[in-house]
Amino acid sequence: MRITLNGTAAEVEGTTLSAALNELGYGGARVATAVNETFVPATRRADHALCDGDRVEVLAPRQGG
Repeated sequence: MRITLNGTAAEVEGTTLSAALNELGYGGARVATAVNETFVPATRRADHALCDGDRVEVLAPRQGG
């Protein structure tokens, strides 16, 4: 399936957000996610089905001062 990940085209086999994140190397990472500009909490990723053409954003927390 073809998605856009953080503005870049990507191909994934996973059909859920959780499966796609695992496939893309974000499996154990603490990140915030959104699909088509809608926040998807970590507890809902396994149930959130992806569709061809979805726009996925993955944001990692940052520390700084």
